[in-house]
This record gives sequence, structure tokens and C-alpha cells, in this order.
Amino acid sequence: MMYFTRLIVCALCCSVASLALAQPLPNSKFGNQPDYFRQIEEWLPTPNTYRTASGEPGPSYWQQRADYKIDVTLDDRRQRLEATVEIHYHNQSPQSLRYVWVQLDQNIFRPDSDTVKTAEAPSLDGRVSFNAVRSLLARETFDGGYKLTRVADAEGNPLPHTVVKTMMRVDLPEAIKSGESTKLVIDYSYNIVDSKLIRARSGYEYFEKDKNYIYEIAQWFPRAVAFTDYTGWQHKQFLGRGEFTLELGDYEVSITAPADHVVAATGVLQNAKAVLTETQRARLEEARTAKEPMFIVTPEEAKENEKSKAKPKDTKTWVFHAKNVRDFAFASSRKFIWDAVGHTAGNQPVMAMSYYPNEAEPLWSQYSTHSIVHTLEVYSRYTFDYPYPTAISVNGPVYGMEYPMICFNGPRPEEDGTYSKKTKYALISVIIHEVGHNYFPMIVNSDERQWTWMDEGLNTFLQYLSEQEWEENYPSRRGEPADIVGYMRSSGQVPIMTNSESIHQFGNNAYSKPATALNVLRETVLGRELFDFAFKEYARRWKFRRPTPADFFRTMEDASGVDLDWFWRGWFYSTDHVDIGIDSVRLYEIDSGDPDENADRRRRERDARPKSLSAERNQSLPKRLDLFPGLKDFYNDYDDLEVSEDSRKSFQKFLESLDADERKLLKRKTNFYVVRFSNVGGIVMPIVLKIHYEDGSSETQTYPAEIWRRDGKHVNKLIISDKTIQRLELDPKRQTADAAEANNHWPPKLIPSRFRLYKDSKSKNEMQKAGVNQGEEKEGEEKEGKDK
Repeated sequence: MMYFTRLIVCALCCSVASLALAQPLPNSKFGNQPDYFRQIEEWLPTPNTYRTASGEPGPSYWQQRADYKIDVTLDDRRQRLEATVEIHYHNQSPQSLRYVWVQLDQNIFRPDSDTVKTAEAPSLDGRVSFNAVRSLLARETFDGGYKLTRVADAEGNPLPHTVVKTMMRVDLPEAIKSGESTKLVIDYSYNIVDSKLIRARSGYEYFEKDKNYIYEIAQWFPRAVAFTDYTGWQHKQFLGRGEFTLELGDYEVSITAPADHVVAATGVLQNAKAVLTETQRARLEEARTAKEPMFIVTPEEAKENEKSKAKPKDTKTWVFHAKNVRDFAFASSRKFIWDAVGHTAGNQPVMAMSYYPNEAEPLWSQYSTHSIVHTLEVYSRYTFDYPYPTAISVNGPVYGMEYPMICFNGPRPEEDGTYSKKTKYALISVIIHEVGHNYFPMIVNSDERQWTWMDEGLNTFLQYLSEQEWEENYPSRRGEPADIVGYMRSSGQVPIMTNSESIHQFGNNAYSKPATALNVLRETVLGRELFDFAFKEYARRWKFRRPTPADFFRTMEDASGVDLDWFWRGWFYSTDHVDIGIDSVRLYEIDSGDPDENADRRRRERDARPKSLSAERNQSLPKRLDLFPGLKDFYNDYDDLEVSEDSRKSFQKFLESLDADERKLLKRKTNFYVVRFSNVGGIVMPIVLKIHYEDGSSETQTYPAEIWRRDGKHVNKLIISDKTIQRLELDPKRQTADAAEANNHWPPKLIPSRFRLYKDSKSKNEMQKAGVNQGEEKEGEEKEGKDK
């Protein structure tokens, strides 16, 4: 609704007293409203010499380091690993350590694990698939978890140790002082999980048709628990969802596998002559400078390998080295096709490679390695040049999981080689996402066990940017503000700033919402230039370091020069949603004070005012004044809009008191619109308003979020224009995740919904479905009776 009011301009002096208003409640103002602009410093850790108030590592910043030497044997007959790991642990903290904690992730597959015990019951009502029941039974009976046979020091002396579920404390004979190191040696084995039966982040897949396996091996060795300045030992138990917090280090890994297997792994292959044919080595060298991915192992060669069954004693040992990584994973199979192409990231040569079975063709040879290269190109532009020598995508049983330099991705075409549009884009997207994890959290080494969004959310945001650079109208699932609206309005949410194991609606909370928040921050709040600089600075500062949420928040503000506490408060610390509405519009015009103009205007308004129904009907009634004219007096002919000469003289005198500019202003025909907005959803946001004028033109005005700083619920905004506004529209490009379109328009606009028509149809009964014709049967019975 628009209200019309006249604005009287006159020469008045106003005295304004400045009052110091006390705020009795620590987080409220204006009718006990929340203070959306209250700073969040009280929620963040106090800056210190390790982590500064600007979000940068401080002069005393430190982090631990763990180097690994591992010898592992893959048993292809029993689906089992046997290995020895030597951990060279470097204490770079300022304190001495009397013990070292080690992660035993495979213990989640023990039947008595907390993961199994705390799993909620699935729905068993109605229909349940055979595979679902098999999975439930397997979880209860699978002989999973580590079998530890030795925990010793470098000289072989046994070390006391205590296994606590998925963690192990190794007690040291002498404390490791600051700046010193120690070595732990652990012998172990475990049964590899069938990840098609028990959902897992690694495992094997069996192919009945050719009796072969694909192994994707991860979380496969005891790994040093991170020890940090902000939480000490990060030994929160692994329950399956909160991923990994690890130390960076160098790896030397020897993988013994069947001689006819092809092995892909983190790092660089050291003994190509011992494990690759001369043809494969030549192809690999040629691929380094090729323009398109080329086969190292062709589809035809992979099919031949499937038929080869190496004897148990016939093995090869593949040796890989990896520098400055936080983890190590590998894949092994005789089914693998292998393609590769060289890529340059800054000054770093990179081999982009894909490994996949013939069951993945033709989809994988067309898209996998191209997706890797595309990811490195886009991510490097927004963060830093990819620093590793390889980037690998493997097809197997795991749908999507990431490790340094290698990731596992699941989508495949149908058996006949065809694939849907959904499958095609699912493959490209999951490869972008998992390869992108090299940046977050493999290099920007955030604490996944505590904060899933710091890697998944940031990575999903960059995934969205990469997808949009793949092709026009790429069907991204996450990133567009309009796509998060349903979740943000839903109940049962928790804030983004929630521990990884306690998140509800995991995909929406840890992936979609933070990715969308960053997109909104980039496009609407900061603008691309400021955001991109600040985000790149965050990546640069924390490359090969371990940031916390506070470091991210502080860096984004420090590098952009914009106070964003209100944004973090609304998007990351609350479950509010965005819903800004237009309540009303008032039009004010300058009243010149001319008595004749005012009289004419009031007459027009009076004449244009419709008569009420009663007034219309009362016109035909006989009037007493008509019967007795003598009752008339002065007031019967008096016009209360008649302008007196005194009024004209007074107005003329007022005009003479004005200077030229004041007279010009008095005659100006300008519209003063006061638009009242409401914050319905709770998150304060910039107001993006498109103004449509009667002459067909339009303009978009953006008012910063600080417009809500005095009143977080309602705000009035003045729009001054010589044009006449026809209509107003909030968030016209759907850029703020506004959850309710209905209140975004003035005048109100009907937002149509659709319903479908259907026609009642009589369904067949059970006899009809069975093909029984009761009429024919009855007729046959009657005929049979007559014959008798």
C-alpha cells in the first residue's frame, strides 16, 4: 500500500539533543531485539603469538611433523593388508611430550566399535532390500580393525601402549623435548572391508564376471594424531563422519601387490623400470607433453590383464615417495586402464592421471583426466599454484573420497556403455570436488575432525566456480543462493559452527550452506575483487599450515577491510534465514505553500473522492432546506476552499524572503518515497532493490547490511526521484537466498503455484490381475449343469 503525504518546507531551526543511551542487556536493543552487529570477538579465541588478531600465523606459530616409512603387502586372495610402519615424530611444539597418540581408523569396523554401537536403527517397515539386510548383518560380524603385533622404538624395544577405541597412546621411556624427535615402529594387519557391502571411505569391489578386485586403500596405517596450539592432542574418536586431522610429513612407501596389478598412489613412482613395461614407460614420457590425455594402459590391455591370474608368490613392489603431505592412499587392480597428460601449475609440472576399469568406459576416458586439469587450473587461480607433482582420479567402489594427490570417484555408465546426463555431470562434479580437496584440507590443513565446513564448504564453493567455468549453464547442485532456501527455512537445523559429528542434514549444513554463504559474500556483500583478494590471502597464509575458523573469519575481514561479524553471526552461528520484505511505500511531495494551488488540489481530491453508498442514496431524499428556503444563511453558500487576499499576500511575502535557490527548490516537482522494509527471517543482509518507473526505465539500488544497525527488524529508506515509481522488487536476481518471494514485491504480486489434473480410473482387482474371467466360468458351470 502506498500512502500520499505532503512535505511542508519551511525555515525552522531544530535543536537536537544527543543522548547517551545505556544498553541494559548485553545483546539487546530497541525493544529487546538481538544486536545483529554485536562483534563476535567474544566467541573467538584470544589472539596470541601463535595466531594473530589479523588471522595470520603469529611469529611463534608452530606445528608438529610426522614422516613415515611403510612396507605393505596386499593379499589378493584373502583381501587383507600386512604392513610395517615407521613413524618419525618431530616435536616442534614448545613443550615436552611423554606419550604420542596414534589414530587407528580401521577399528571403526570392529563389531564392538562405537560406530556400530551408536548407529541408529534403519526403517524396517514395509520393504527392505536384500543388500540392506546383508549390510546390517555384515556390520555385526565383519572381523575388522587392526591386529597389532608389535609397537616398538627404533631399536626394536617394545613400548607400552593403550588402545582406546580408534586411538592408541604410545608411552615413551623419555619425554620428547621441544625440538627433538622419536621413532615408533608398528607391525599390523587388517581385513579389507567390502565397501559395496559396508559403506566405507575405502575398501574393495569384487567383479563376479571376471573374478577380479579393485582395491582403494585409505586410512590403512596407524597415523600420528595432530597436536596443536589450540586443542592439544586432537584425539576425538573417529565415528565415521568427522574426518581427519593430521600432521604433514614425507612418505616413503613400498607396496607389494600381485605382479599383474597396476598401482596408483600418493606421490611419485620411484622404480618405474621394475614395475612398468618399456612401452608403458615410453607412453608415460610422451604423455608429459601431450595436448590430450593418452593411454598408458589401454582398454584392450586391461581386458587381457583381467584374464591373467598371478600366482600368490608372483609379486611386484611399487615404491612411491611423497613430500610434505598429510596422508597417503593407494589403489591396486589388474583391471585398470590408465591414462595421463602433463599439466603445468605455475612452474610446477604435474601429471594428471586416471585409473579405471572397462566398466567405466567410455565415460572415464573422455572426462576424468580433463576434469583433473580443469580443477587445477581454476583452483590455482583462486588460491595458489598446485604444488604437488601428480593428481590422480581412480574409479572403484568409493563414490567420492579424497587424499593427497589421489582421490576415489564412483560414477559409471550403464553396462551397455550409455549414460544419463545426471551420471555425466555427477562424474565431472565429484572429480572436481575430490581433486579440489588437495587444496582444502590437504594443503590448507584444517581440522576436519572438528569443523567439516572448513574443508567441505570452502571446497564446494570452489567446485561451484569450477563447474561454472566448465560450460555455460552447468547444472551445479550447490552454490546458487536460491537452492539453499528450502534448507534454511527448515526446522531441525544446527549452526554451521557445529562439531562434525553433531551436524544434522550433513550435506546441506557442511557443504551447501557454507558454499552458498561464500558465494553471497563474494557477489553481494564484498564484490568479486575484494572477496577474491581476501580468499587468496587466506589460502596463501595457511598453505601447509593448520587454520581454525577464527583465522578464516579474521583474515577475510583483515584483507578485505570490511567488518563481517554480522555476516558470520547470521550465516555461521545461527539457524536464521534470509527473508526481507516490503511492508509499505509512502509518497511525499513538496508543498509550495501557494494557497491557490492548494485550494485547487484539495478541490480535485474532494471531487475525485467517491461517494459512499449511503450518500448516493440520500441524494434523492427530499430536503427540508428545499421546502423552507428561509433556513439558508451565510454558510450555505460559503466555500471553505476559497482563498483570501490575506493568504495570497502572506504567501507572496514568504516568497520574497527566499533566495533564488530556495525558490527553485520550492517549485521542484520531486517525489520522496519512503519504503518500509522488514527483516522477517532474522539474518540481516544488504537490501537489493530494483526500482521500476512508469516511463519503462529501471535501476537497481543496493543498500549495505549496516542499514539495519539501529533497528534489526524494521528500517525506512528514502528514495528521491523525479520519476514516478510503478513497482518495486527485492532481490531481483535471487542473489541473497531470500526465502519468501511473495513479500518481495510492491504492489504485492501473486506468485503462482501449479496443480495437476487427474481422472479417476478404476483399478483392477486381484482376480482381474490374475486373468480370471468369472463371467465365463459361471457360464461354463451353468452349461455343464444343463448337460447333466
